[in-house]
Amino acid sequence: MLDFQLALSQPEAHPSEGVYDLIVLGGGPAGLTAAIYAGRARIQTLVILGPLPGGQPANTEEVENFPGFPEGIGGADLARRFLAQAERFGARLIPASVTGVDLSIRPFIIRTDGATYRAHTLVIAMGAVPRRLGVPGEDRFFGRGVSTCATCDGFFYRDKRVVVVGGGDSAIIEGLYLTRFAREVIVVHRRDQLRATRIYQERAFANPRMRFLWDSVVEEILGEQTVTGVRVRHLKTGETSIIEADGVFVYIGMEPQTQLFVGQLELDEHGYIITDRRQRTSVPGVFAAGDIQDPFYRQLVVAASTGAIAAMEVEKYLELYPQSPQGSDRW
Repeated sequence: MLDFQLALSQPEAHPSEGVYDLIVLGGGPAGLTAAIYAGRARIQTLVILGPLPGGQPANTEEVENFPGFPEGIGGADLARRFLAQAERFGARLIPASVTGVDLSIRPFIIRTDGATYRAHTLVIAMGAVPRRLGVPGEDRFFGRGVSTCATCDGFFYRDKRVVVVGGGDSAIIEGLYLTRFAREVIVVHRRDQLRATRIYQERAFANPRMRFLWDSVVEEILGEQTVTGVRVRHLKTGETSIIEADGVFVYIGMEPQTQLFVGQLELDEHGYIITDRRQRTSVPGVFAAGDIQDPFYRQLVVAASTGAIAAMEVEKYLELYPQSPQGSDRW
């Protein structure tokens, strides 16, 4: 977790009337951008930060593609700036996680382990988490050789061999980072070419510490006390083999954090919240932003932009239905 110095509110903090204009669920780029825009609009805003204040950038070594930082910026530093800016504009930042939501009554009810909150509007920005392989050995060795965060755990693999599973941007970016420590990084990908952005592919193919195993999947993670290797199967020949390795890093996509909204909001077949171009969900007064509603791009700048849109729509909504959203079925 970030070691930031902010005047975080205590969980029992409430607005004077007991109901916030806006509660933002999630403290990543989408949620914090929404809080920044809402705060500048003088909207009384609470942000329930979730388990990782600052979101996924907090676990990213360097961000190179966020506008305004031509030389790049450390992910943790960028996350701190997001948090500080949201607080500067008056948002309350609560270091807690959401445990329950009731969208059937108004004001909406939000529960955490420590308190219950009410709000006239919500911006849901709880993001997505890395998808697991679901193979034998993965759960057993998670945290003991299996990881989804190279910047968190890469240091422990100095002069060792690691396997990276996946072929998208996350897999290649994190794989490249691991070459700083590991003597060899083996990328296992189920296709015969990468899906990563071209510039990352070029860097990966040029890196002497990276090699690639195409058309292959991991079927089992092997080990005793810690990981010792993986069993892989070639999809075209069916042949299996064992790769000796000290660690396995998994980057095969994301799972949206929408469990609390099943039966309350319209979700797509993959569990992402369905929104329109104005970030509106199927429940008036509830907006969604960031990776929890974006199965395609999953980029920091895109998440931030949807957070800004959601906050501007919140402002319009509150102007139409001040303090009350009883007529909120009128769009």
